Amino acid sequence: MTARLPWIPGKPPSAVAAVRDVSLAKVVREDILALILGGELAPGSRINEPDMAERLGISRVPVREALRELEATGLVVSRKNVGVFVRELVAREVAELYELRAVLDGHAGARAAALGDAGRRALSKTLDTATGAMRRAARRGDVPAYYDENLRFHWAIVEAAGNGKLMAAYRGIVQQLHLWRLKNLSQPVGMAASIAEHVAIAKAVREGDSARAGRLLADHVGAALRRLEPQLKEENP
Repeated sequence: MTARLPWIPGKPPSAVAAVRDVSLAKVVREDILALILGGELAPGSRINEPDMAERLGISRVPVREALRELEATGLVVSRKNVGVFVRELVAREVAELYELRAVLDGHAGARAAALGDAGRRALSKTLDTATGAMRRAARRGDVPAYYDENLRFHWAIVEAAGNGKLMAAYRGIVQQLHLWRLKNLSQPVGMAASIAEHVAIAKAVREGDSARAGRLLADHVGAALRRLEPQLKEENP
């Protein structure tokens, strides 16, 4: 499953051009991150340092540094004397990440609904567009497209909250959950119920009802986890 995450890195510039503005390790990290989130490096697969260095035409040192940074975000795991692998989440970790995401979504929703009229109107337009695209994807049974628009809906609210630390934490959580989805979400899971919940959230934001928007978002994330529980139980009976 390939998704267009709202923040997913595009094709990186050449290392030589990019290093003028950012560290080489960051260029490598963004490149590896794009491969992981795009599904080209699948969960459980080994990331070969020499191959990655040769691919980018650089030494192994910035590759090693980039992998350390990605390990700190929970996207890769290093196994002593074996190598570095794309992380595979277990059911318990998925549930914990959803629990934390519910808190952040709820807070972001409350802040977004407290915006002034102009800010809420602009946000509501984005939310309505994403919801309409979700409906069309659901009718086609197009899970990746539905997932893209779902993420766009939530990310718009998180961005509107205007808290950089919240955005960074949220991005990290969703990126980790994306690793699980790459392997496990190929069939529609409660799309109709989810769309109805998004419509209610958008309405609360549009009306400036901060408490209701926050509550609905937190409840929505909890409901999403419950819809995934059958799959999680299959992994961890």
